[in-house]
Amino acid sequence: MSFWRVLLSIICPPLAVLDKGCGSIFIVFLLWLCGWVPGVIAALVILNNPDR
Repeated sequence: MSFWRVLLSIICPPLAVLDKGCGSIFIVFLLWLCGWVPGVIAALVILNNPDR
């Protein structure tokens, strides 16, 4: 997880997970609409997952 990816997940979480698949983008986008903090947390969790 690079510095730029973390910075992008703080500014606009759906853009940070673009390469992780459509489901991840959709989940992060919905959480981001519910609130900024849930979207950021979801993006960081998805980016920090070593299995993907």
